[in-house]
Amino acid sequence: MQRAEPQDFARVLSSMCTVPHPAARAAAERFLATNPGDPGTYETVGTLETEAVELLGELAGHPEAAGYIASGGTEANIQAVRIARNRARNKQTGGEPNVVVPESAHFSFTKAADVLSVELRRAPLSDYRADLSAMETLIDSNTVLVVGVAGTTEYGRVDPIPEIATLAHEYGALCHVDAAWGGFVLPFTDHDWNFADAEIDTMTIDPHKMGQAVVPAGGLLARSGALLDPLAIDTPYLESTSQVTLTGTRSGAGVASAVAAMDALWPDGYRSAAETAQENAEWLAGELAARGVSVVSPELPLVSADLPAATIATLREEGWRISKTGAGELRVVMMPHVTRTMLEAFLDDLDQVAGW
Repeated sequence: MQRAEPQDFARVLSSMCTVPHPAARAAAERFLATNPGDPGTYETVGTLETEAVELLGELAGHPEAAGYIASGGTEANIQAVRIARNRARNKQTGGEPNVVVPESAHFSFTKAADVLSVELRRAPLSDYRADLSAMETLIDSNTVLVVGVAGTTEYGRVDPIPEIATLAHEYGALCHVDAAWGGFVLPFTDHDWNFADAEIDTMTIDPHKMGQAVVPAGGLLARSGALLDPLAIDTPYLESTSQVTLTGTRSGAGVASAVAAMDALWPDGYRSAAETAQENAEWLAGELAARGVSVVSPELPLVSADLPAATIATLREEGWRISKTGAGELRVVMMPHVTRTMLEAFLDDLDQVAGW
């Protein structure tokens, strides 16, 4: 049987994962057989996870943050909803819990609502961002969580996080920020998005995206360890007596690679990657606009452009891994593996397909 080989990244323009940093890859290989879900047995990887959370907290404006390395943004978002639901349950509030999110929120919140039996309320957007007035109309006494996105997956927009946090707390709800993709770019911008900028309670921030760790290596952060208490369950046969994670066995490779990547790249390597990605996004947006294509201005390094569905389909047939927004626009994410040379080749093919 012919040996299968993984797809390379030479024409991948839609993924929010990327080629791992060499140090992250090496660290992952060393810790392949370890399980941070059992830190009493695997003490070294348990210590590394503590370091990973500290480093993520530093990126996110709160070095004293609590949290853990999750499988990805979906798990972290589910856990944030679970924290809020369980906290409200423990307070014995009446009524069915609901979570208010902008329309731009990741589909993982739909999964969270289904798994946790909470009502999901999606508020319309204004200029691709959360509309505060629209969100407030959906909040009531049974709202347990209000969500803002710091780097939306379709348009790369940043919601008004401080205002969302204030709104959530006015109604006695928690505030969660989904910075799964944007968290490793936003430290080098002027946006207000993190624990230092706003009274947010929990955050999703993923090392395996712009952080250049191996998959899987997501991240859940909380302002305090007490916020994780509603997740805790007894683990009687382990040396650790309780557990706040969603999964039991977890990837030591992901934990070790996250630490290795952040040690190698924070802050200067990440700053350079973010600046290059933004330059590439603005360059591609300009080139597309010059061809008469309607483009959503790239606030973060993600380009959305109104190309015909047939054109996008033909480019995919040519081997380009591109995707579409919910509205059908071309979506290109400027991950660290995306180079100007790749983008030039993509434009050459687009010119031929479009007949410009």
